[in-house]
Amino acid sequence: MRLDFSAISDVGRVRKDNQDSGYVGPHLIVVCDGVGGAARGDIASSTAIAQLRKLDETPPDAQISESDLLGLVRSALQRAHDRIAELVDQNPTLSGTSTTATLALFDGDHRVGMGHVGDSRAYLFRDGELSQLTHDHTFVQTLIDEGRITEADARVHPHKNLILHAIDGNHELEPDLFVLDLQPGDRLLLCSDGCSGVLEAGRLADILSSGSPDYAAVELVRASLEAGSSDNVTCLVAEVVSGSPADVTATPLLVGAAADMRARRTRGAKTGNLFRGHRSGDTGELEPVRAEIPKEAGAAAILSDPVDHETARYAPIAPSRYTWLSRLLALVVIIGVLWVIGAAAWSWSQRQYFVGEQDGTVVIYRGLDASLPGVDLSEPYETTNVTLDRLSDFDAESVREGLDATSLDDARNKVENLAEKMSPEGAP
Repeated sequence: MRLDFSAISDVGRVRKDNQDSGYVGPHLIVVCDGVGGAARGDIASSTAIAQLRKLDETPPDAQISESDLLGLVRSALQRAHDRIAELVDQNPTLSGTSTTATLALFDGDHRVGMGHVGDSRAYLFRDGELSQLTHDHTFVQTLIDEGRITEADARVHPHKNLILHAIDGNHELEPDLFVLDLQPGDRLLLCSDGCSGVLEAGRLADILSSGSPDYAAVELVRASLEAGSSDNVTCLVAEVVSGSPADVTATPLLVGAAADMRARRTRGAKTGNLFRGHRSGDTGELEPVRAEIPKEAGAAAILSDPVDHETARYAPIAPSRYTWLSRLLALVVIIGVLWVIGAAAWSWSQRQYFVGEQDGTVVIYRGLDASLPGVDLSEPYETTNVTLDRLSDFDAESVREGLDATSLDDARNKVENLAEKMSPEGAP
């Protein structure tokens, strides 16, 4: 089997720059949606495409194992991740840039190895049914998974663009990897959220059900913009047909930020602003809006200037690997701090004294003249020969209530004063 493919990317009716990038060839389909605003998401997406498209230059053997096929996908994603890290090291102004990546690597026979990071999507249209192949790495998707909101709610949620995983050269790369078996007549759609965020599954299926891949790609972008998409829109469509990949005569297509800035009118590869037109009410470009990032999203979101819909989009979270170790270390630190505080408090209490009573005898206590349920805060330190029955009622009651002392010497002086006030032994 082989792939008949097409690709199109459009800047859309709101944004000034296209931060999407896409590539499709005989063995590879990949879409990347750059994130970063002032940190240049277009550089991130085009850099990722430059690394990932190398998979199409050395296609896998049809006899390759599934694990090896996915190994190629993961290695390519890691190369993209490392290359973005190098760019940020060379130019710190790019700090905060990142990109989604969704790709399908065709083995030339009947399988594709899928790799996915972020919220771009891959769909399979087979026998009139549409299936979403990828799972969004977004904050709202976690709410859907927990049953807190519906798919319809997610489309209008104020934080629908908050991504939890992306290729950024910084956080640990955790792509979803899986293998999909193909059959003749299947159609694969890989698209940025400028399409999937506004078109429901039924509409996607309607468009994919007829016409050529060229027609489907163009119609998907047009329908997305007509549905009110405020983002860049990139759609890549590939149909599985009988034949050998060697029979493919179409030129691989590079679209979006990864392509030349000038308009391209080659087969199915169109960039720039193709669908803006002159519709009434088109504002051209929206004013930046600082989105409130929910605390539940995880670690601090990147909010670079100028802040807009894109810059509030990526909220990195700590890698899940070794999470137990970090929690254990945090617990050890907390216990250590509490132990130091407790030790300091105990040391201070052992320098406190007061005069009290035990079994009718005046006693000097060390500790605090207080009590807690089940806890003794003081203990007898020195006993005396002064008894309460030989003291006046006032002095005896004062001892029972406890006589505060500023030091051990002060406590001994108080005992001596009491001893001087004792009545003679045997006196009434």
